[in-house]
Amino acid sequence: MSTAPSVQYSITMRLEAPAKPTTVSELTSAIEASGGIVTALDVNHSDADRVRVDVTCATRNSEHAEDIVDRLKGIEGVVVGKVSDRTFLAHLGGKLTIESKLPIRNRDDLSLIYTPGVARICEAIVKDPSDARRLTIKRNTIAVVTDGSAVLGLGNIGPLAAMPVMEGKAALFKRFADIDAFPICLDTQDTDEIVRTVKAIAPGFAGINLEDISAPRCFEIEARLREELDIPVFHDDQHGTAIVVVAALRNALKVVGKDIAEVKLVMSGAGAAGTAVLKLLFAAGIKHATIADQRGVVVKGREDIEPGSTLEWVAEHTNAARFSGTLKEAIVGADVFIGVSAGNLLDEHDIAKMAPGAIVFALANPNPEIEPSLAAKHAAVVATGRSDFPNQINNVLAFPGFFRGLLDAGSNVITEKMLLAAATALASCVEASELNASYIVPSVFHPDVTARVAEAVRKAAK
Repeated sequence: MSTAPSVQYSITMRLEAPAKPTTVSELTSAIEASGGIVTALDVNHSDADRVRVDVTCATRNSEHAEDIVDRLKGIEGVVVGKVSDRTFLAHLGGKLTIESKLPIRNRDDLSLIYTPGVARICEAIVKDPSDARRLTIKRNTIAVVTDGSAVLGLGNIGPLAAMPVMEGKAALFKRFADIDAFPICLDTQDTDEIVRTVKAIAPGFAGINLEDISAPRCFEIEARLREELDIPVFHDDQHGTAIVVVAALRNALKVVGKDIAEVKLVMSGAGAAGTAVLKLLFAAGIKHATIADQRGVVVKGREDIEPGSTLEWVAEHTNAARFSGTLKEAIVGADVFIGVSAGNLLDEHDIAKMAPGAIVFALANPNPEIEPSLAAKHAAVVATGRSDFPNQINNVLAFPGFFRGLLDAGSNVITEKMLLAAATALASCVEASELNASYIVPSVFHPDVTARVAEAVRKAAK
């Protein structure tokens, strides 16, 4: 649950109140006394005796919003009219539209865009299927595919409830990389059926972005699709997260003056994101890593590790000391903690036991593994997945530019070289003169991020 007012729970209230000099101040004071933050106020109607005011404020959660409304109702002379939840209003009718690039004004236009002119384009593609990239939306269009099994921190909520997230992802592709993306929410969680379905729709797309598919199925789905399709397949929960984490860690290590090959890393989370982050960190130079999951530290010989599983791979490549214990025990003396797991696993005393100049990336959403303000009491650098704290590890820093580079290169594969190139380019967006403990990754609105990442990926694809 949110502890501070957020735009996530922003409401707009239409209020009628007596027309007196102190009306506005009384309303804002009441809201602020209730713990809300007034972000906008507009007097949209006035007469001799009454004023009508639209007030927008940020609240902590739905219950807090109701409390603020009740408090305003208790002010003498104030009438509360319509109360709108701005988050729900923003999503009303969805967030995407489809528009034609060409006008259809007359029969001439119709003949060019549709029949009979379109038949020539069809015939050209029959002769040379690669022309589909040149002559159709395939050139700049990807599919954002989910089964709704692991959506944000909400879990297995299904395809319908996953749609708002996929729409948002598509909107981000368009905003940051001018890529047209379609949300595809599949009403199945069967691995074979997902693979068959994505293969069946693939001809219309230049790439596939897998999203919010639970582990371990996501590994098999990605691997099979990469093997069977001639277009790139990207699993953002894995590779987008990995790119941004590696970029952020490189800059954080510069801040604390430590060498990536020498630091001791402890990670919480051995699922899709954790495994992908770990693999790319190895490629970036990490040598000493210990991983914990909900059963404790991953170590060779642990009874629950199945042969051939991803967890077995983790056990084989980490924890060289064969330490067996809890996350809290493993973190003692660590230089770096990266959490891609669940909220509230650590406290400030755990962070205090880390090495001097510690780096903490607590990336679980919406509740991090440790409250950032508590971690900051002892760690030199703290990052989260949240937008209300500095150093947000946000995948939007990676996936738009990464796909832009793939499409520009006409690539049909994704390689480790591309991922590392993207991480390096992203890290470079923070200039040496800008780098500090509160600024290790650029803003998602940094004007150079998408272009730099795209260019790095395009070059790596050659």
